[in-house]
Amino acid sequence: MTSPIDPSTPGAGARDAELASLRARLAAAETAFLVDLEHLVGIDSGSWSPAGVDAVGAWVAGFLRDLGAGVATHPDPDGKLGATVVGVVAGKQGGPRGLLIGHLDTVFPDGTAAERPFRVAGGRATGPGVTDDKGGLLAGLYALRALVARGLLPFERLVVVANPDEEIGSPASTPLIRALAAESDVAFVLECGRANGDIVSSRKGSLDLELVIHGRAAHAGVEPEKGRSAIVEAAHQVIGIHRLNGRWLGVTANAGVVEGGTRPNVVAERARLEVDLRALDRTGLELAEAALRQLAAAPAVPDVRVEVLERARHWPMEKLPRSARLVDHARALARRIGFEVADAATGGASDANTTAGLGVPTLDGLGPIGGDDHSPSEYLEVASVVPRTVLLAALLLAVGRDPVVAGWRWDRGASA
Repeated sequence: MTSPIDPSTPGAGARDAELASLRARLAAAETAFLVDLEHLVGIDSGSWSPAGVDAVGAWVAGFLRDLGAGVATHPDPDGKLGATVVGVVAGKQGGPRGLLIGHLDTVFPDGTAAERPFRVAGGRATGPGVTDDKGGLLAGLYALRALVARGLLPFERLVVVANPDEEIGSPASTPLIRALAAESDVAFVLECGRANGDIVSSRKGSLDLELVIHGRAAHAGVEPEKGRSAIVEAAHQVIGIHRLNGRWLGVTANAGVVEGGTRPNVVAERARLEVDLRALDRTGLELAEAALRQLAAAPAVPDVRVEVLERARHWPMEKLPRSARLVDHARALARRIGFEVADAATGGASDANTTAGLGVPTLDGLGPIGGDDHSPSEYLEVASVVPRTVLLAALLLAVGRDPVVAGWRWDRGASA
């Protein structure tokens, strides 16, 4: 493949002028960005707080409608979570089809926004969800608005997904994301950049499992021999699961929750484990899962049964050749804007795992720079808002115009 951007090629001056125009437009919008960020951070939108999630979703839907997008909301089929918001912006016929994904939910419970309200001090904005993912979601919306103001998008269509449940593995929104990804040529995920400014080109895959252990109850003092302790079996399973760590390169296994029993004088009839498996590639995740299921199928305590339930699965986001071309675009554009950017791998999963796992070339970590996600000290670097949003807008333009990308009507058997 040829280099996606060469400063010496014809038209480089026009592209520099285009970047300058985008920078001026987005710099003028910085104050409005921060006002909107304060508003969104001030809404408690934990994954299990559907009213708050839907309040953020309604705001996003209004922003998209103001851009001329067709907007639809997709309620959670089980009625427990907020709705997924999908906006479609039409563009140039024959261009590629793009997908932008950000999320509405945070990890924080109701009341956190009042306890730790949005604040800017020392060049950093803080507050629950400020960087994960309200800052990233806003960057996507502001970048899109800057492009729409210029005229027709170089994409046939650009679909924006704001989902309500990323922090709990996207159980309700994944089928919708998968369906939209199947019709897309390229995906951009709006998690914020790493603390050092890196964008994300690969992520570990993750598998959330629940192990339910069925034993037999008995009086622990009178006739313990009649019992079959689910807790004892849980202990054996935990040891076996943790021995999977490092058995294959990059594989991690953690039994993070253990529950069981009813009273100290009763042999435990039931126990439960919540397990997190992660791996760098699909093969590693499959091998670790097979080993865990083999452990469950051969319990150490006689007459005990171990049931394995899958709660959420994200296949690894692997850096594949077409994804590497997206990185090339981002690095070249950042240099023209005036800063350097590198791509990195990370252990956390996101919706990028879903799109990349389907073979869709994907980049993540495209929002402003931030850090300390999921903690009281979560922050966003205010000075990064404008340059990173300019980069995102310019990246969308460059990828939409790339003739190689436009030819990615890839078939399902091809490597991405």
